[in-house]
Amino acid sequence: MFTGIIEAVGTITALTPKGKDISVTVDSGKLDLSDVKLGDSIATNGVCLTVVELTGSGYVADLSLETLQRTAFASYKAGQKANLEKAMLPTTRFGGHMVSGHVDEVAEIIERTHTGRAIEFWVKAPAHLAKYISEKGSVSIDGISLTVNAIRGDEFKLTIVPHTAAETTMESFKVGRKVNLEVDVIARYLERLMLGEKAAEKKSEVTMDLLAKSGFLG
Repeated sequence: MFTGIIEAVGTITALTPKGKDISVTVDSGKLDLSDVKLGDSIATNGVCLTVVELTGSGYVADLSLETLQRTAFASYKAGQKANLEKAMLPTTRFGGHMVSGHVDEVAEIIERTHTGRAIEFWVKAPAHLAKYISEKGSVSIDGISLTVNAIRGDEFKLTIVPHTAAETTMESFKVGRKVNLEVDVIARYLERLMLGEKAAEKKSEVTMDLLAKSGFLG
């Protein structure tokens, strides 16, 4: 589990094919790895990766085919910058929101403007994920915990203050960039819970009828 508060920006130095999978080597930059051991988790651009080797300047992790299909990692090349966060501790200050590191899918930056010193981005989400994204709710973009400031269908607006831009990769985001999107984990669990016994069926979904029967509609 992570908080979405980025600790360092690292650099992907190698992507090595391993059959249908790949391994990724990351130079962790200023991230303190003194307390990291093999098997620990590090969110790398929002993807929870397991450390399989410590290199002295960073770490190596394996990516499964599922991860490659769900995230933007398939398009990454050596030199790609990545937001890094070690797994949270019970004593960690909880400054962001609950981030699992299990990316839902890839979203796209479709607008970038400046308002005062802040950068505003409009992001287009996959249509089936729009129901999980709400105004003033939380999302994770490339591992960064962010607040949704406006909604228009399957698009949402983010306002990035100078500190966040400087301490993450967001300052370099341009229109057309693909980003790893993780919606609020609570929304996903709530939808599943709403299904009740229907969750055991091979095909089930939350419908308007189910919401009405559960008292969510007047």
